[in-house]
Amino acid sequence: MAAVTIRNLSEETHRALKIRAAQHNRSTEAEIRAILEAAVRPEGRLRLGTALAEMSRNLGVTNADVDALGEALGETRDGTPAEPPRLR
Repeated sequence: MAAVTIRNLSEETHRALKIRAAQHNRSTEAEIRAILEAAVRPEGRLRLGTALAEMSRNLGVTNADVDALGEALGETRDGTPAEPPRLR
């Protein structure tokens, strides 16, 4: 797991982080992780796969359409499942 060092953090900010952590019943380090996680991975973020699937549904695209496009491009879909990796 990655580690991050934050330099030149003001005493006021550090004190505010400690107070906020205490209010949430967690360590200052856990509070900082929670703040960073919420900042870079918000709940309402756009998920590309979900957006593309919804767009396709709205346009009425079906699996048959995808198969026909693949055939037109000279490709066929292989329906066999992939082999799982062999771990030693």
